[in-house]
Amino acid sequence: MTQSANAKSRASFSGTLGYVLATAGSAVGLGNIWRFPYLAAKYGGGIFLLIYLVFVLTFGYALLMSETSLGRMTRKSPVGAFKHFGKSRAGQFGGWINAIVPMIIVPYYCVIGGWVLRYLAAYFQGAVHSLAGDDAFTTFISNGASVELFFIIFALCTIIVILLGVQSGVERASKIMMPILVVLAFVVAIYSVTRPGAMEGVKYFLIPNLKHFSWMTIVSALGQMFYSLSCAMGILYTYGSYMKKDVSIEASNSQVEFFDTLIAVLAGLMIIPAVFAFSGSNAAENLQAGPSLMFITMPKVFDSMGFGTVIGITFFLLVFFAALTSSISLAESCVSTFEDELHMSRLGSSVLVGVIILGLGTLSSLGFNALSNITILGMDFLDFFDFLSNSVMMPIAAIATCVLILKKVTLDGLAAEVTACGKPFKRRKVYNFIMKYLAIAFIAVILVSSVLNAFGVIHI
Repeated sequence: MTQSANAKSRASFSGTLGYVLATAGSAVGLGNIWRFPYLAAKYGGGIFLLIYLVFVLTFGYALLMSETSLGRMTRKSPVGAFKHFGKSRAGQFGGWINAIVPMIIVPYYCVIGGWVLRYLAAYFQGAVHSLAGDDAFTTFISNGASVELFFIIFALCTIIVILLGVQSGVERASKIMMPILVVLAFVVAIYSVTRPGAMEGVKYFLIPNLKHFSWMTIVSALGQMFYSLSCAMGILYTYGSYMKKDVSIEASNSQVEFFDTLIAVLAGLMIIPAVFAFSGSNAAENLQAGPSLMFITMPKVFDSMGFGTVIGITFFLLVFFAALTSSISLAESCVSTFEDELHMSRLGSSVLVGVIILGLGTLSSLGFNALSNITILGMDFLDFFDFLSNSVMMPIAAIATCVLILKKVTLDGLAAEVTACGKPFKRRKVYNFIMKYLAIAFIAVILVSSVLNAFGVIHI
């Protein structure tokens, strides 16, 4: 099939809104809801937030623009996009590493989505007190059958949406879930900041204080920005390839930046003030609970509140929507790659992705129970897949994208794609400066710091 014929037959979003909500849905996920608040709390509150915003508007913007533009320029998912500019081994490596990342992430992401679904179901059953127990989460993940069941349900929700197609599935689901997600985030944030004692948490989160600044504030904010915007996951290539030529890439990605940052800030306002209100003098310690913050600390907070059951339902419904929109995006990137490179039908590609999710996801779901005696580099399956994808492969994939643009596409070639809609490239000077002088160095910092963190040399 020729390039022009493929472009004509390729599915697409209906317009700007479809692209923005779908891409924002991919960006707004578990990283925003639990990872951002605990990193913000641990590394300086307001000063972390300020540095994070600077990175989103500069480095994050450059990565968003790069991957989306390459996707639309080539009308291909990552592998095809790299092939478009030559079939060298280095190019094939760059394309496939961008494509394989979501295949590794989406299985264990669905496992965590299953945890969220189980907590949501439990709050609907009124189990606000039992979920606040010290051993509630450990007891749950130790039950292999229960973890596997909720993982499969969440995975099926993802695959069903994918089977419906780009406009009828991915776009429609995003148009429904994203507005609800934003409304729920505002509701929970308002409730949280109005609790007695919560204002200290608000001040800590929103007001920069240089006393709380450290080198790790920069490193962790940079890493979170990278993770939060769905860069180097193949998603932006894929969604860019579904974007029509008359849609402004720059304006659309500016809206994605806004949505992603809004949810991250709201997540901080949901969690940090609530923990301050609940914990008092122990707030700092509880906020550094890391990944367990959502499943251990927050249920304790909800149990201490009036209307704890209602707030628990609202919070985990919000998290469920955030997790589902992201898992849909990850799965869609995988489906697109199989359609493009293996010339499979959408049904066949979706089934194959479903098999990968169930296979690798089952390893992660059973890694805390039936397979807990098996570790890789001292990590259970879920932690290992997370380390491999986020700490190693994603930074390398992003470097490959930067090299492709600088060496093959050229900055002028990318600018031509950005302005193909007839609108100017407003932040072109910012983009060019970052890509020429900063991007690869920044990504190298993420790669090195993430690997050192994983092996305990430093602690992020």
